Order: sequence, then C-alpha cells, then structure tokens
Amino acid sequence: MKIGFAGAGYIINIHAQAARNNGAELAAVAEKFVEKVVPFGKKFRIKQQYETVEQMLAAGGVDALVIGTPNFLHAPQAIAALQAGVHVLVEKPMAMSVAEAEKMLAASAKSGAKLMVAHCWRFDQDVNWLKAQAARLGKIIRTKGYGVHSNWGPAGWFTQKALAGGGALADMGIHALDTARYLLGDPQPVSVYAKIGTHYKDYDVDDTGVILVEWDNGTTSYIESGWWQPYSDGPEAGTQLYGEKGFGQLFPTRLLLPNDAAQKVDEVKSGFKFPRKEHCPQSMYDAQMAYFLACIQSDQTPVPGGLEGLVNMKIVQAAYESSRTGLAVHFQ
Repeated sequence: MKIGFAGAGYIINIHAQAARNNGAELAAVAEKFVEKVVPFGKKFRIKQQYETVEQMLAAGGVDALVIGTPNFLHAPQAIAALQAGVHVLVEKPMAMSVAEAEKMLAASAKSGAKLMVAHCWRFDQDVNWLKAQAARLGKIIRTKGYGVHSNWGPAGWFTQKALAGGGALADMGIHALDTARYLLGDPQPVSVYAKIGTHYKDYDVDDTGVILVEWDNGTTSYIESGWWQPYSDGPEAGTQLYGEKGFGQLFPTRLLLPNDAAQKVDEVKSGFKFPRKEHCPQSMYDAQMAYFLACIQSDQTPVPGGLEGLVNMKIVQAAYESSRTGLAVHFQ
C-alpha cells in the first residue's frame, strides 16, 4: 500500500509513523512550507515531495492519502483524491461545514474510493474496554464528556476562523462528542443546545463551550469544550456514562455497580493505568491506521467514515447556530 501525506506538521508525523509501523510504503508528501517538508521527508525517507496535493495526484503512485492540513483544505484535498480513485483518511473535523462534508461523501460514493475520518479515540484500548462493558450499566440516561485544554491552547491557523472554521469545539469538543456517540452505539441527534464563547484569548474563534445533545435513543450528552481553561474535570475524551444500573467512566477507566444485596458499590477496574505516560499514545494511531488499511484491502466501508464524520459536523454546526440564536436546534 503506497501512502501519500497532505501536510507535514505534528499530526502527520504521527500518522506517518503509524503507516510505517503497519508496513505501508510512505510514497509521497504534499507540503508548501519547505521548512516542514524537508525534515519530514528526511525523517521518513520520502523522496516524492510536492507543493500541492493536485501535483501529487497528477504524478500518480499513491493508493491512499492521509490529510492533516488546516481544516479549510480538508474538503478540497479529499475530494480531489477521491475523484482520482485514491482512498482518504482525513483528520477531524472532516470539513469546514456540513455542505463540504456532504460533497466529500458524494465524491467517495461516486468513485468507490474509501473515506475515513480520523476520530482516533474509537481505537483506544480504554474506550473499547468501556464500550464492551457498557451493557452492564443498563440503559444510559446521560453522559458527560470533556474536550478541554487546561492552561494551554493552540496558535496559528487553529485560532483563525477563515482557516479552521471553528475554535475549541471543532478542535477539542469534537473528540468528546464522537467518543460519547461511539460509546452509545452511534445514535442520531434529535436536538442540540449550546453556549459557546471566547473568554480567555483574543481569538475570532471560540475558546469555551458547553453543549447539550439529545439523542434518538433517549440519552442526553453534556459536553465541555475549551482552550486555556483554568481547570477540567477530565482529560481529552474523558467520558462518564450514567446508567440505570451503574456508572462507567474513562480516565480512570472503571465501572461502579451498586450491589444492593451487600449494601455496597462494587468497583470493576479496567486494569489500565491512569494517568498514562502518554495520554494520546502512538498505539492508538497505529490501530487506526491498521483499520484504515484493512478496510481498503477488504473493500469495507470504514467506521468512522464519511457518515459518522457528517453527523459530527451537523452537531458542531448546530451548536454554533444554537449559541448564536440562544435557541435549541432540532433535527428533522
């Protein structure tokens, strides 16, 4: 499998390492900034280097493209690749808008090339342990999740609306959103209410958000997003499940099950350490890449694919609209 990369920044270095760890051929990179592409090409021994994805696609020689560029480039680069029959793994958020996401889905459907969105926490060992145990909690009444940077925030294009589309919600809140949805079995949203603002830095994007999502299975999810917050109750993708029969959580990952007969609460430990040495370990991205490559080889539609990414985009877009109007947004 010959893999091309769009971008040469932090996240693409992680994806490239994952591709190498999975035995793929790192064939080409498209990056307009020389100061980034030269060390990246040297580190991963990639000789084919281009300024644009279009140049890479015209030259041929790649089976799949991993996109880790600023958000405004996600849709055009993905659509160009998909139209060329090249499979795509695109970073979250998959696009700048619902309309762009729908165009990406259409391009994938027309060409048959796979489209996967890098909602990486679906490949984490703690997350999958809790998902496997969730049935023990009974019906999930509500969830609470966090996508927050405490006493830290990004710079550069992340903080520019024209390049990123949104701020902390699009960058971090989407992790908490997708993790909750994954743990719940990918329900559809019924309504979204949000209060989003910019309070800690002079950005034209948000650095603070509280979002409530009502799902079609009756569960309600409460999600916090933020940069530069003075505190967070949990780390990135930290999620709590409140069920009729018990409580489950990520980081620390465990269950609490009331034992009425013994008049106590039983704790079921996952066995995973917390805090971790690395909260976002390379192994999570390795598993994500392995799944992406397997989907291509077995002609399987990836999950999270375009559909899952599109639902997340609809919720994010609705959250911004709700915050703007002060009203809940209801889905048809």
